[in-house]
Parts: sequence; C-alpha cells; structure tokens
Amino acid sequence: MSITIHLEQALTLRDRGALLVDARSPDEFAEATIPGAINLPILDNAERAEVGTLYKQVGKQHARRRGVEIVAPKIPAFVEQVASRQAATALPVIVFCWRGGMRSLALAQFLDLAGVPARQLSGGHKAFRRLVLDFFEQARWGRLLVFRGLTGVGKTHYLHCLAELGYPVIDLEGLANHRGSAFGNLGLPPQPNQKTFEALLWDELRKIPCDGFALVEGESRHIGRVALPVTVYQALQSETSIWLNASLEARVRNILADYPAVDRLKEEFTQPIRALKDKLGKDTMNYFLQLLEEGRWSELVSELMVNYYDPLYRHTLPERRLEIDLEPEETIMQRIQSVVTALSNLSPGTQ
Repeated sequence: MSITIHLEQALTLRDRGALLVDARSPDEFAEATIPGAINLPILDNAERAEVGTLYKQVGKQHARRRGVEIVAPKIPAFVEQVASRQAATALPVIVFCWRGGMRSLALAQFLDLAGVPARQLSGGHKAFRRLVLDFFEQARWGRLLVFRGLTGVGKTHYLHCLAELGYPVIDLEGLANHRGSAFGNLGLPPQPNQKTFEALLWDELRKIPCDGFALVEGESRHIGRVALPVTVYQALQSETSIWLNASLEARVRNILADYPAVDRLKEEFTQPIRALKDKLGKDTMNYFLQLLEEGRWSELVSELMVNYYDPLYRHTLPERRLEIDLEPEETIMQRIQSVVTALSNLSPGTQ
C-alpha cells in the first residue's frame, strides 16, 4: 500500500479531524504552514543548515548519513507526541515537508512502523501553497456582503452578534490581528505574515458555497502589514454595502470600549499620532499629543474622528448602499437581519 496521499484527500481528512504534522524546520513552519498543523521538525534550523551545507560541499550520501545520525535519537519522542494527539481519532496522520521529500517520508514511515497510521502528503507544502494561490486567482467562493460605516459604529461587534445567531461571518481583522486603522495593532498579538494570512483566509473563504454568501467588514486593500488578495478586495467592492449610521457620541464610546485607552499605554499611541503629521499638519498633531498626555481620551477620539477618520471614510462612501440607523438600540439586530436577508436575495452587484 502506498504511504503517499494527494492534497485533496489530505484536506478532506483534515476537515474530518485528521492531525497534520509539518516536518520542516521551525523557521519554515513560522513562515507558512497548513492551518491547524503542528510542527515536529525532523531537523531544527541549525541542523537543516548543517545538512544542507554537507549536501552542497560533500555530497548527497554524506548529507543523508548525517541526517540519520541527527534524527534517530528523536524518533521515540516524535512517535509519542503524535500518538498522544492522534489517539482520539482513527484517521491517519498526514505528514508533509516542503515538496514531499525525504523529511516527511522518513517521519511518516517511522510513525507507520510504530503503529501510528501515517501518510505523506504528495507535493508537500509547495502543493498547498499553489492551491491557495489558484483559489484566490479563480475566486472560488460565494458572495461577500459588506458592512461599512464611519469609524466606531461597531461593525465588528454587530458581525460577531450575527455570527452568534448562525450567520456565516468572516472576521478579516481577526485573521489579520489588526483593526485596520493607524492605531489598529494596539493591544493585539503580532500580525501573521502574508503567506499565513492568505492560508487562514483561504480556510474561511472556501467554506462559502458558490451560491451562498458570507458577511464581512469593508476593508482597505492593506490591513496593517498584510494585504488582501486582489480578487478578494475586488469582491468587497462589487456588492451593495450595508452602511451603519451612529452618532459621534456613540462612536466615541465604542472606540473607547474597543481600544486599550489607558494611561499606561500612552506611549504606544504616540507614534501613530506623530505619523499623522503630514496629513493633518504639525499644529493638529501637537494638539492631539497634548490631549493624549493629559489623558483626555474622549476628546482625543472625538477629534481624531472629526478631523481624520470621518473625512477619510466619507470620501469612500459607496454609491450602492442600504443604510441602517443604529438607534434605537433595542430593535437594531432585527433591522440588521432584515437588511441582510433583503440583500442576500438580490442578484449579485445590484441594489
């Protein structure tokens, strides 16, 4: 019986709960992997460099022998780690490396010999990366119904409420670990790199049937340091938007609830404010810094909205939109659901 498995079969097993094991080095794993995979590096970063140097300078045979010397003592621990994680399922473990070469083959064979059913992913992570790029290139997903509005209206909050009600929602900012603004990384974990972001986004978009839809928040092409694939960004522009309206006072309250506006984090707000100098001028920047220093958070947020964010967002106000006033609050979810239903029943790209 062949120990290899094709990517489509592997992803089907993954969706059913199969464990994916990335046998590459920690550096390779950190750059990109298949979402949900664990890292069991056959060679760590230094060992990979050593074996690679031997391969180039001495030859394949010497490199392989050195690889065996390094890997052999690790095998019992590898088997134990995988067996403990795989115990809850009868599905085989899927092992991969960069191109489906010696690293994943060796680990899959060791696991299989030890009684842990394992398969080597044909084509490795390279094949998965190609699948992700083809997926975005061909736009293989359903409609994206977009929530928009001025800063602070609570777009993310209402999307999360809809997700709890069972609506299909993709949190782009959550995947990017960034709120999509000049202050968007404050209080959040580091952002993923571009390849990881694209893999996470693929994993969400592929769940949308071609005749279905998902709800998302309108974003710029760049969310912090990561960028939406061109076809995804274009999809955000093609539909009639759901535009949320709220008062300035309500938006200020929302922002202060979402952002870590506390005195101990003042320093983290300083650089993003300084970065606004070219757009708003030195005097305005200094005024904002003064408000920050004095801890006048409500005034600072209000001034940022009026002088920076609101003009920016009004400039991109979509022509095709269905507007919803967020007051009165007691009926807002019913009204949002009604608009979502109406919009999802329209033909794509129409109002």
